[in-house]
Amino acid sequence: ILQQPMAILPAKLINGGIAGIVGVTCVFPIDLVKTRLQNQRQGHQIYKNMLDCLVKTVRSEGYFGMYRGAAVNLTLVTPEKAIKLAANDFFRQHLSKNGKGLTVFKEMLAGCGAGICQVVITTPMEMLKIQLQDAGRLAAQQRMPAMMSPTKLAATNTVLSRSYNVGPSPAARAVSATQIARDLLHTQGIQGLYKGLGATLMRDVPFSMVYFPLFAHLNRLGQPSRDESAPFYWAFLSGCLAGSTAAVAVNPCDVVKTRLQSLSKGANEESYNGVVDCVSKIMRKEGPFAFLKGAGCRALVIAPLFGIAQVMYFIGIGEFILDQSPFNYLSA
Repeated sequence: ILQQPMAILPAKLINGGIAGIVGVTCVFPIDLVKTRLQNQRQGHQIYKNMLDCLVKTVRSEGYFGMYRGAAVNLTLVTPEKAIKLAANDFFRQHLSKNGKGLTVFKEMLAGCGAGICQVVITTPMEMLKIQLQDAGRLAAQQRMPAMMSPTKLAATNTVLSRSYNVGPSPAARAVSATQIARDLLHTQGIQGLYKGLGATLMRDVPFSMVYFPLFAHLNRLGQPSRDESAPFYWAFLSGCLAGSTAAVAVNPCDVVKTRLQSLSKGANEESYNGVVDCVSKIMRKEGPFAFLKGAGCRALVIAPLFGIAQVMYFIGIGEFILDQSPFNYLSA
């Protein structure tokens, strides 16, 4: 992202944060569907496809059921996206020599650095979000006696079962991400929030290594001249295409991450002892196509998310906000 190479860091953080909030608000229901599709096992499917999952979610949980876990995402997506975009900018500027363009290798290196930086926020955010998103699927399994009894389902995680809407009490529905985080910290310590860190790195580092160089090259194609920026619609389309391509490319890692971070299990859903164990069990029991579960949903989530981010950078919302701030007038 080099539309404003001299932009100050606070402006970059504001642009990334606003883009994250707007994007998450628009696409969160599809992200919820992605999590539920990735977690259901072969032979125990509750949802046939993305549309079927959306319809059943609205019927059983209401419209706001599609936004379960959105609060934690909206809270943490600002620092997450801001760190990712600003870190990539930082590494690109430090890897470039005398203002010359970067080689593809250096672009990938900058993306790698951005991906490593963001997991500090991404891992606990995804950990909490997945528990809330998958609660409806577990509750739906509980209502299907042919799949398993409520007693067995509720016993999957005795310490945290109340957090995932699988207990018999209606009050379980009101449990928040804060309470889940408190339970995890109490029972497992800080590492409880960072379960699946390795899988998150496996997903986010390659994603950034694909996304940022691809976006830079696609965006360059829309520049009228070397000294002019591409129009905003081209930046949006470049962000969408690069984002969806990178999302599908790393979807197998996203499936593994989702499975590892899901603490509560449903009918005949085994636990995993790390990335290698998870990959081998999925391959053996569900076949290679299981790694593509939710790929379409993930592409639909990531494409507008990063398209919007690039438009925010193009427009310069952060710069405008800082220009209007009282601190700017005082320093003028």
